[in-house]
Amino acid sequence: MHTGVSFPRWLVRLVCGLVLAVVLHGVGSAAGLAQAIETEPVFLDGLFLFDVPAAGDLTAAERALAIETNLDPLIESAGPVDVRAEMRAVAGSGGAAQDGNPVILAGDRYIMTVTNADVRVGRAETLQAQADQWVSAIAAALGQARSDRQAGFWVQALTKTLAALATALALHWLVGWFWHRWLRPFLDRFALSPIDPDNPDHEPSGLNLLFRLTLFLVRCAVVFAALAYIANLFPLTRRISYRVTESLREGLFDRSLLLGDRSYSLLGLLMLLAVLLAVVIVASALTNVMRSRLLRATGISIAAQEAIAVLSKYTLILLGTVVILQLWGIDLSSIALIASGLGIGVGLGLQGLVKDFVSGLVLVFERPVQVGDFVDFGEVKGTVTRIGSRSTEIRTLDQVSIIVPNSRFLESEVINWSHGNPVSRIRLPVGVAYSADPQTVKVALLDACHKNQEILSAPAPQVFFLGFGDSALDFELLVWIAQPSRQLVIKSDLYFAIEASLRHHDIEVPFPQRDLHIRSGHLPIDLSPEAQQLLQRLSDRSDKS
Repeated sequence: MHTGVSFPRWLVRLVCGLVLAVVLHGVGSAAGLAQAIETEPVFLDGLFLFDVPAAGDLTAAERALAIETNLDPLIESAGPVDVRAEMRAVAGSGGAAQDGNPVILAGDRYIMTVTNADVRVGRAETLQAQADQWVSAIAAALGQARSDRQAGFWVQALTKTLAALATALALHWLVGWFWHRWLRPFLDRFALSPIDPDNPDHEPSGLNLLFRLTLFLVRCAVVFAALAYIANLFPLTRRISYRVTESLREGLFDRSLLLGDRSYSLLGLLMLLAVLLAVVIVASALTNVMRSRLLRATGISIAAQEAIAVLSKYTLILLGTVVILQLWGIDLSSIALIASGLGIGVGLGLQGLVKDFVSGLVLVFERPVQVGDFVDFGEVKGTVTRIGSRSTEIRTLDQVSIIVPNSRFLESEVINWSHGNPVSRIRLPVGVAYSADPQTVKVALLDACHKNQEILSAPAPQVFFLGFGDSALDFELLVWIAQPSRQLVIKSDLYFAIEASLRHHDIEVPFPQRDLHIRSGHLPIDLSPEAQQLLQRLSDRSDKS
């Protein structure tokens, strides 16, 4: 059983605090930016044509609805439709005719008038160029709309739908196969080597999490692309597909936050967070490889290996973060953003996390508890397998991983059997019958110790006569061991050997007992006069009967 986490949660929450500060700062800065021109998309049979702004007394939505109303009857009209742009003449000063705005016509039907606002939205050079672009878009959409009305369209559309679904399922399976067949063995071999040989299932899963997240995003992209393609096949769903796609595009690319002198899109900020998270995960993977491949080969203690790995990990994270932020163009000379992020984080409840983080640094440098130590912590007894930035992992004798916050090691009393010197003494109380010879008992207990190879001969085992108990002579056997994590096994083996040695020397091990003595005679019970009279009448009545 393993209940640990792959990387510290305090770092994730701190990043969330920074993101919140960035959002608040960006929203406040972006409030002063100029508002973009309001536009509305125009559709023909679900096909997107172009965006139009407001013109004259019509809003953008009213103008788009009017254009769609003028275009819809053309789909069902018989024969080809000539879509063109004509320059409409207007009366100038002195009554002379002047060129006005171009008008788009379809046959004899008026469609729309192209204005100067349309040129700013369409980004054409002239009114006529903008009109020609929109004429081409209308003609192409009108041709496709008429093609969709012909026989066999639904059969082709359903065939393409099934093909798109089959392709999406195949890509979904192929991506998963590539992950399980190639990437996962690579991670298991090079990046996720087990740290604890006694627990091969316990692996640092930071890089594994990164690739799993990437796999999930790739599969989501495949599914979204397939659904978008299918939606564009049918007139009823084309408009919905466009709306969803545009909403995602505007949310990820167009809407930007102003940070200092530069603006960043939401996608850019998400990519920055993903890169920072990747730096953390890669740093963890590199330190795991260094711990398992390099530090073990040096022959230094496990505690020293863990300390070097922890320091290397956070050094890589710090350097990587600074480099990434500089490359991203964020000015690190101003600490106002970081200070505000920390303030928000502390306000959201990071006090305990910062406390655990500082306690973890104290544990790494002061080393009152080290990796590999056997400790008693409250009701928990086990071996320390990992000291992280926020918590410490203890592997109990039942091979259960228990995660303890670092601050509790500094606030509570911890019995460290391995601190400084792993040699420790254990006590075994023994009680024998009063008929036993104390000297013989001492010899029997020492004989039991000599048969156990895990008992140290120096210091030598000792036997103390503690006193006279209620039903036994109380002794205590004290022995020294060099493996504190095996004290329960050693105690069990010793008790087996003690029982056999006592039986060999004919020494009885008593059990608690009590003797009850009952004396015969009269009970000193006094009766009241009324009770004596009642008993007398009952006795007389029995005699008469």
